[in-house]
Amino acid sequence: MERPTVDVYERNAAEWRDRRPPRRVDAAREFAGRVAPGGVRLDAGSGPGSYTARLGAPAVAFDAAFAMVQLARDAAPAAWPVQGDLEMLPFRRGSVAGAWSRAAYLHVERGRLPLALAELHHAVGVGAPIELTMKRGDYEGSELPGDDFPGRFFACWQPADLADVVVGAGFVIDDLEADAEWIVVKATRARTLPDTVGPGMRLLLCGLNPSFYAADAGIGFARPGNRFWPAALAAGLVSRDRDPLHALRAHGIGMTDLVKRATVGAADLTPAEFRQGLARVERLVARHRPRVVCFVGLTGWRAAVERKAQAGVQDATIAGATVYVMPNPSGLNAHARPADLAEHLRAAADLAR
Repeated sequence: MERPTVDVYERNAAEWRDRRPPRRVDAAREFAGRVAPGGVRLDAGSGPGSYTARLGAPAVAFDAAFAMVQLARDAAPAAWPVQGDLEMLPFRRGSVAGAWSRAAYLHVERGRLPLALAELHHAVGVGAPIELTMKRGDYEGSELPGDDFPGRFFACWQPADLADVVVGAGFVIDDLEADAEWIVVKATRARTLPDTVGPGMRLLLCGLNPSFYAADAGIGFARPGNRFWPAALAAGLVSRDRDPLHALRAHGIGMTDLVKRATVGAADLTPAEFRQGLARVERLVARHRPRVVCFVGLTGWRAAVERKAQAGVQDATIAGATVYVMPNPSGLNAHARPADLAEHLRAAADLAR
């Protein structure tokens, strides 16, 4: 989170608590009932702990401002107080059974929200519920009109755009409520991969869909027999094996999937899923503006766009980005040699430069 925003909360924690009584107490209790008994409940951006004790036990009061964590410790003595950043959650994979966040992720820049929610996806277990409250609107910046605690950064959202980001982060939306000021998203952590996309992305790699193996590993193309990562290293596309986050931050290489649903094989996917997935990817590209989108595997592009497409640069573009299509790096695709896969990735990267 932005340091000036945290500083506002550090200086004004008690005043903020006194002027912001909890208004979603019933919703917090209802959320608590959806969390598996005995599972850890994360109050992400807990503030003074106004909701923490109502989420059930055991609970974590997590906030970037130490002054807020201190207040939360008093408001919810049984909870574990933790100071930290929503964009760098310090939790073991799958260790959280449910995550509640009341007006906290709205302090994360729009371009960085996908990675912040990918962190949340990592922390919560498969099937765990989450509930996020975000501010509705088009404003982004540190001078929100009417802000009575000035200096805080806000990123407001429209419901459809926020839903896209939540789905891209690997969650299934169960319900989305919106009024003139707020958006409440209730979702479930899916057995899939989150997008790794964000600022500085120049090349977006789009796989077909995650295998269960990759979804459980938390890394695309993770199966040992898959040739993607060796080819990406050989092409100079990445410098760390099986590290999509480093690929984005160090090299501007983002990753997503045409279809988010994990399956044993591509044969389980439907034509409608391919078309819906392509529409989502197009909106993702429009938001983040990579120069090139590389579809890793011909099947998805052929199913959604051009049935007879061949590997290489395509005539069609996506939201202004050049489209490159390459063979599937799966070990089952014996026709694609490792050197050829590396050459395709190199060609896509050259276009992105």
